[in-house]
Amino acid sequence: MPVEHRVAARGRLRARVVGVVAGRVSVPGMGQEGEGGASGRGRCVGWPALDERRGPLQASLGTLGQRLQPGMADSAQAQKLVYLVTGGCGFLGEHVVRMLLQREPRLGELRVFDRHLGPWLEELKTGPVRVTAIQGDVTEAHEVAAAVAGAHVVIHTAGLVDVFGRASPETIHEVNVQGTRNVIEACVQTGTRFLVYTSSMEVVGPNTKGHPFYRGNEDTLYEAVHRHPYPCSKALAERLVLEANGREVHGGLPLVTCALRPTGIYGEGHQIMRDFYRQGLRLGGWLFRAIPASVEHGRVYVGNVAWMHVLAARELERRAALMGGQVYFCYDGSPYKSYEDFNMEFLGPCGLQLVGARPLLPYWLLVFLAALNALLQWLLRPLVLYAPLLNPYTLAVANTTFTVSTDKAQRHFGYEPLFSWEDSRTRTILWVQAAGSFAQ
Repeated sequence: MPVEHRVAARGRLRARVVGVVAGRVSVPGMGQEGEGGASGRGRCVGWPALDERRGPLQASLGTLGQRLQPGMADSAQAQKLVYLVTGGCGFLGEHVVRMLLQREPRLGELRVFDRHLGPWLEELKTGPVRVTAIQGDVTEAHEVAAAVAGAHVVIHTAGLVDVFGRASPETIHEVNVQGTRNVIEACVQTGTRFLVYTSSMEVVGPNTKGHPFYRGNEDTLYEAVHRHPYPCSKALAERLVLEANGREVHGGLPLVTCALRPTGIYGEGHQIMRDFYRQGLRLGGWLFRAIPASVEHGRVYVGNVAWMHVLAARELERRAALMGGQVYFCYDGSPYKSYEDFNMEFLGPCGLQLVGARPLLPYWLLVFLAALNALLQWLLRPLVLYAPLLNPYTLAVANTTFTVSTDKAQRHFGYEPLFSWEDSRTRTILWVQAAGSFAQ
């Protein structure tokens, strides 16, 4: 499934600087992932497109975040840009942090903002860039404003990704929509001009009607109809970001924003991939086909998603007129396959086997089981958390073709995948193998 982050327990934490991994303390802040907000429930009608981890992860990324490339130090000292990454200790956020440290020569300070700070931040203390670790909550406006103050660029990856019903619709809306609104308002109040937002393909689809999206791009017409709280929240948050483009920030200059829509992210730290692997181990090394192999999905390696964020943030000032208010699909050279067949690209070399050339259960039975799971979840919620992988939303997404084919990011800011499919596959396999050994 296109899930790139863990579901985090909701809580309110007072903002505090937990530590400066390298250098002196800067400012406190927070993180995890028009007014016109919605409840995050019910039917969301879309609009036409607008013009886990230390060890294997560190090994696969090599020396990301340790040293800038030769010749970059002078430039970094001269420019001294301050970047803030919200959700900087999440699945994608950690990769963005490490990519910035390796690939942004003008970086003077990097603020890593999250509700739960990872111990791997200590690994960055030997680098030449000051790294400020900040703990807090994106739903607290004053904490966000404190973290944003003085930053030149914000990369907003923080969010609650939940398609299994582990969190309430209200919590999903508060984190994803209100949290994003808080980031925007903080930029306006403090004078931070550049904001890159991590959106999702699910802003577009697949929709609840099961309409295929085949090799589409940012301008492809598609009826984006959602009822699930997660895609509704991401659609509302993305709209807030795009509509904020051009707002006057403190100091009188315009805010410049753009949104990136990854397809299903995979790679080191992908919790769902790890869950499928452990499930297969419990079943004696077998996984059972439930979705036809003809259903295609676009997937993208987390390193390439991180690189697109860094490149977009770097170019946003120079190409503000072109990039401001735009959305970009995140993509790379990963092959189009069903979720199950794609996952087997990594789980197969780790000893698992996928049983069946065709689904072993008829689709109507899967629909019944998904509906039954949804009913049980509703009945049991007052007593216990029941969050199965199969529910009406996840079944619809997995059973609907959704692939993108676009060069908009290349045309607008020169994006090319940093990691080939072969490299991405190898890195992910090594991580799954290491994660499985750790679990055993």
